[in-house]
Amino acid sequence: MSAPGRDVTTAAAPPASHATRPRVVIVGGGFGGLQAARALRRAEVDVTLVDRTNHHLFQPLLYQVATAVLAPSDIASPIRFLLRRAPNTRVLLGDVVAVDPDRRELQLDDGEIIPYDYLLLAPGSRHAYFGHPEWEPLAPGLKDLEDARDIRRRFLLAFEEAEKLDDPAEREPYLTFVIVGGGPTGVELAGMIPDIARHSMRADFRRVDTGHTRVILLEGGPRILATFDPDLSARAHRDLEELGVDVRTGSLVTRIERDAVYVGDERIPTRTVFWAAGNVASPLGKMLGAPVDRVGRVQVNPDLSVPGRPEVFIAGDLATIQQADGSLVPGVAPAAMQEGVCAARNIVRAIHGEPGVPFHYRDKGNLATIGRHRAVAEFGRLRLAGPLAWWFWLFVHILYLAGFRNRLSVLLEWGYSYLTYRRGARLIGEERAALTHGALTHGALTQGERTTRAHAAEPVER
Repeated sequence: MSAPGRDVTTAAAPPASHATRPRVVIVGGGFGGLQAARALRRAEVDVTLVDRTNHHLFQPLLYQVATAVLAPSDIASPIRFLLRRAPNTRVLLGDVVAVDPDRRELQLDDGEIIPYDYLLLAPGSRHAYFGHPEWEPLAPGLKDLEDARDIRRRFLLAFEEAEKLDDPAEREPYLTFVIVGGGPTGVELAGMIPDIARHSMRADFRRVDTGHTRVILLEGGPRILATFDPDLSARAHRDLEELGVDVRTGSLVTRIERDAVYVGDERIPTRTVFWAAGNVASPLGKMLGAPVDRVGRVQVNPDLSVPGRPEVFIAGDLATIQQADGSLVPGVAPAAMQEGVCAARNIVRAIHGEPGVPFHYRDKGNLATIGRHRAVAEFGRLRLAGPLAWWFWLFVHILYLAGFRNRLSVLLEWGYSYLTYRRGARLIGEERAALTHGALTHGALTQGERTTRAHAAEPVER
């Protein structure tokens, strides 16, 4: 919705005269930022794309890296490679730490100042712990490759620790995995773990039966997959239970310790907790001085510009966009891609003194996979479940991956896993395993350990 008194047909004023072409800065190389840069590749502008990593990440398959199905390089591609046909675009590796909308400047973490005439913010989001930041080291979320590596290490090391123990009572917490949050990420994690434990790993251990792995999915609301049709939500619930997952709705986590999760007064012994319960927007929205909602998102104008800042646009998780029926545009990859293209076109229109066009979301549907031959999908009034939805899920995700190499690699890995039940990425780096081992057995990682681990992350190569 527009801010009071805001005329959305008023275009941004053309930039001040200078020797170069208009400078467009894009923050974020995710779905929204990448699509915006591609949409501007033939425009008479100079584009600078800034990202804290050197790669574009296909987040919908991040959970498969976390569960050792895919390697990190299968779902990540260098941003420079993806924009190699955009000669007007340069890519900078850096983290934006300050925005000065009055001076039209950004500051990076290394102190570099980047001026702009038009700015597009598409930084994505991070997981939220509802006022309990102390839970994050004990229950990692899943937003980037480092998160996925962290979860994969904890997941694999839990079985390694269980193999060392003789007492079944001591072993049980290591074979108990608790996932907090019943959205698509939580459901997909919960459905993948039993399949890996009971098929891929069972023959690999001698003292522990991984078939006794227990998975508990905790959802605070009345049902899982709350954005899906209730019938599909109920179908996903049944599918998870058939896989042996203990699905608990109306279960709010009240405390997390290194060896337990509490739901009210109930204590659930576990050494491995994964967080998929909430998101918080990037702080860049607050830096603009624009009104934000409780999770830090900016309520943008219909043309995706920021109220009072017609030269600043937002796409993706940082934006709150109200549709004609009063509902909000969902924070999914297809929406971010459409927003990126719309924002890029409106920047060009603003440069030419033309009014921006309102954003209209084209709903591509919802998809979630639960396990082999188990998935749910909805496309308008069409609802699918079971093997047909599962095969369709595979096709759509292959189609949306960036780059032929990634599509081929994922297709081959999925074919191998489907035929053999084996997983090809069950590796734990020795140096980083030591850090995670400390988290499993002695408590949370310290901030220094987390920083060391981040700098030690494997590079993404092509």
